[in-house]
Amino acid sequence: MKRLDPTLLALFVALLALLVLGFLLPKWLFLLTLSLGKGLVVLGLLLLLRTGLVSFGQGLFYCLGAYAVGSLGQFFGIKDVLLLLLTGVAVGSSVAFLLGFLMAKYREIFFAMLSLAFSMILYGLLVRTAALGSTDGFNVAPPTLFGRPIGGEAHQYALFALACVVAFLTALMMHTYFKTVLGRLSPAIRDNEIRVEYMGASVRHAIHVKYVIAGALAGLGGALTAMTVGHIDPDLAYWTTSGEFIFVAILSGTGSVIAPFLGSLVFEIIRTYAYQYSPNTWQLVVGSALLLVIVFFPAGLWSVFGHLRRRGSA
Repeated sequence: MKRLDPTLLALFVALLALLVLGFLLPKWLFLLTLSLGKGLVVLGLLLLLRTGLVSFGQGLFYCLGAYAVGSLGQFFGIKDVLLLLLTGVAVGSSVAFLLGFLMAKYREIFFAMLSLAFSMILYGLLVRTAALGSTDGFNVAPPTLFGRPIGGEAHQYALFALACVVAFLTALMMHTYFKTVLGRLSPAIRDNEIRVEYMGASVRHAIHVKYVIAGALAGLGGALTAMTVGHIDPDLAYWTTSGEFIFVAILSGTGSVIAPFLGSLVFEIIRTYAYQYSPNTWQLVVGSALLLVIVFFPAGLWSVFGHLRRRGSA
């Protein structure tokens, strides 16, 4: 009998648990939906990190996805949530495809700094664009689902449920991708690019594809976040936003496609309560949490499950 993939089982359990949790705790809907949106961005970072690449500029695609959603609603009256999500993916992947021709040539700190530069260029452009609200940004028109505005607890839960399904399907596709030849090249590229080239694979092409996937996921996360928060501004492309995604990626670990969503939820919970009870020093609390994770779980929070599984097998 073929053994059930534990990741698939965990994804189904996580989907059901989130749907039940959102139904029982409606006050958490905003936090949960926001965590799923940002988790999508970190999922793209997981792909890059497995390849040995660190991007400090995922805020670029995150912001583009959010502004695409806001612009469609404000200037064209397009508010359908499914179309807006697809637009976020299309914008993020298209820009990543164009930039990927350049980014695929660089590694290590050069890759990280170049990605940051592109993100800050977008930030500078948005700050100086009065039509898009300049530094203040603008409010996003309430999205619609099957022609009905998403407002009130019932419709907010509908958006949350859609976010859960999107996150589930995306994680499932990424889990499948990691089993393909191109997906399995990630650790090989990280460890020895020359050997990969000798095997007949194009490292530059592989990195280009991974960069486009990460851009698409960031654009999708930005679109979902824009609809959840209801407001967008240039800070979405600022370096602190990209740094936050790196923070969550370190907190999560790269052991599973579920890890980014777990790390994002833990991060949002820590930040929310830290800001509520210690508004002047909340950054210190968040930084201390990251330090503790690095000291006790250097491979990220997901490594805890690996330790438990090994102990159970023993």
